[in-house]
Amino acid sequence: MTYCVGLLVKEGLVMMADTRTNAGIDNISTYRKLRVFGEDGKRIVSIASAGSLSTTQALINRLKEGVVMPGKEEPEYVETAPTMFRVAQIVGEAMVGAKKDIEALVQEQEGVEIGVTLLVGGSIDGRAPRLFLIYGEGNFIECGMDTPYFQIGELKYGKPVLDRMLTYRTPLTKAMKIGLVSMNSTMRSNLGVGLPIDMLVVKPGQSTAALTRIEESDPYYHDLGDRWAKALMEALENIPDPTYPLPGA
Repeated sequence: MTYCVGLLVKEGLVMMADTRTNAGIDNISTYRKLRVFGEDGKRIVSIASAGSLSTTQALINRLKEGVVMPGKEEPEYVETAPTMFRVAQIVGEAMVGAKKDIEALVQEQEGVEIGVTLLVGGSIDGRAPRLFLIYGEGNFIECGMDTPYFQIGELKYGKPVLDRMLTYRTPLTKAMKIGLVSMNSTMRSNLGVGLPIDMLVVKPGQSTAALTRIEESDPYYHDLGDRWAKALMEALENIPDPTYPLPGA
């Protein structure tokens, strides 16, 4: 299981991904699910993945080698695409090809999961960051102001935090905090999601990124989790007890 989240607010883009892979309770390891392409100061393209590792690796290799788009003869690259929309199209086409590659290898094996979902976000030439959710069929949608986030993987535990707290006008540092609370809540309820966390932050007008790996020993992350749990308990205590009838009353 995986949890990746992208938050797109007025002040910038935040993308986070856990790194746990799980092939059974006795086969748990760490694998990077957030990858960054481009040249700092000119373009930042980040891809977060949830699903089959083999399909993801095939997709990444296709992106590195170049993708021939429908109706074109020469390959195109995320490192040279003119817009983030074109980047999303290239990644979507690479997704289709990667799935065909893996399907050909596992066609005689039953129960092999090859599906992948992606978050693709970034900025080119200092333009405002954009964020896309790319489905396994290669089609995609773009994040907007009404719901300024996308999730892939284990969605349900972190979603209530985002729905209640995040808006398009949320300051960037607060969006980072909300994203980490969402990640912490997911890890608390699903052992298939775990540290380290990779976090990317992009601001408009710069096409530069801050990339951070939050390790098991990170003091801020653990303090955030403790404070969030305490705040929830205090909020519960401050809510009056229900006045509904009790049995035998």
